[in-house]
Amino acid sequence: MGAMSVRPDTEAAAQQGAGKAPHRAGFACFVGRPNAGKSTLTNALVGRKVAITSNRPQTTRHTVRGIVHREDAQLVLVDTPGLHKPRTLLGERLNDVVRTTWAEVDVIGFCLPADQKLGPGDKYIAKELAGIRKTPKIAIVTKTDLVDSKQLAEQLLAVSRLGEELGFEWAQIVPVSAVKGNQVALLADLIAPLLPESPPLYPEGDLTDEPEMVMVAELIREAALEGVRDELPHSIAVVVEEMLPREDRPADKPLLDIHANVYIERPSQKGIIIGPKGKRLKDVGTKSRKHIEALLGTPVFLDLHVKVAKDWQRDPKQLRKLGF
Repeated sequence: MGAMSVRPDTEAAAQQGAGKAPHRAGFACFVGRPNAGKSTLTNALVGRKVAITSNRPQTTRHTVRGIVHREDAQLVLVDTPGLHKPRTLLGERLNDVVRTTWAEVDVIGFCLPADQKLGPGDKYIAKELAGIRKTPKIAIVTKTDLVDSKQLAEQLLAVSRLGEELGFEWAQIVPVSAVKGNQVALLADLIAPLLPESPPLYPEGDLTDEPEMVMVAELIREAALEGVRDELPHSIAVVVEEMLPREDRPADKPLLDIHANVYIERPSQKGIIIGPKGKRLKDVGTKSRKHIEALLGTPVFLDLHVKVAKDWQRDPKQLRKLGF
């Protein structure tokens, strides 16, 4: 380890000697009410699918970090769950996770969708942000592809006023469209100078430091939510029980066996997830397997089972078992 930590510093010193700006590295998190476009933005910046995205609010449950590697900086994105007024024990725990994360990062990006007027949820978050004095805050107006220039101008103005009302100044206000890729690179350019001087914190090839099993579970969960948004809001949890390379396979034809359980809260929800003649569960398997294979770079055999964990969102014992 000793030898490794010496190298980036000497490199940084050499860069400075050559009149180059010092390398920066640090953590940024995107906040915003549920469904404000945080995960889509993380994916657009990293350039690969790392955070779970779904049009169902409240789908990010883990601090998924996407890592943006640049020549001048390394940006580690911490994706927190949306902050909201908690109604369940899970909600309270998620909010605690959010506040802890905010206090530990170098930059906070507050995502506000361009196509929705600022509401009580946004003000609630902005008020919390105002209390975090030291951390620079960037307002990111997302989903700009959904509005015309007049609407966008009004939203930028409203966001600027929001900071004034609460007595703090945004480090930047940036409109972006993650879906269209508009201004995503500019956002990275604006975040980089706000990070502390530091050698890279992660090796070049890393896109996320989230354990693979957790990411696989998130991809399955995303696929499971896809067709049943209206019937099962977020009462789906996925636990990957094991991931093992299949034995006796030739080296050039590996196969990874993944066994996972999809947990729901009530027996009546089982039929919804499984679908007529098991069709929906099969679709979930096919869809998530594609994403998992892309993520892990290896063929996968996915074995999915649906189980009932009664009222897991409100039960501390179940929450612990399901990894929250």
